[in-house]
Amino acid sequence: MPSFDVVSEANMVEVKNAIEQANKEISTRFDFKGSDSRVEHKEQELTLFADDNFKLEQVTQVLISKMAKRNVDVRFLDYGKVEKVSGDKVKQVVKVKKGVEGDLAKKIVRLIKDSKMKVQASIQGDSVRISGAKRDDLQSAMALLRKDVTDTPLDFNNFRD
Repeated sequence: MPSFDVVSEANMVEVKNAIEQANKEISTRFDFKGSDSRVEHKEQELTLFADDNFKLEQVTQVLISKMAKRNVDVRFLDYGKVEKVSGDKVKQVVKVKKGVEGDLAKKIVRLIKDSKMKVQASIQGDSVRISGAKRDDLQSAMALLRKDVTDTPLDFNNFRD
């Protein structure tokens, strides 16, 4: 029976490249001269450091522009609150979302069931598997999800015929 998985995960190689490019631009820009502004990366978490809130916003803009150039969707980023470190220095933790969360998975299953298509959707951990008898039904399910789910970037992989 043909099936595919609906997943939501960023290309971490491209994220790492974007971070390296952002750090390189921050180190060479005149308005960051003499400041301790940078982006650090650990697993699924980025930490933005800056001297004040204005420079933190500038670091965020540089990071977003570098991610856009590398075709990484910025909707993967989940910004935490800004924390004071020492003196005037601030930091912000940004998590990189991975996997389809429970509420979104339920929304996807509900969309598929409400559409009256001849496909079945089931939650498989952090992805949603959609299976059906015909390949055309699966392609129309993909089109439906692309149109209706706009708050999170979705990928379709593991297509089996």
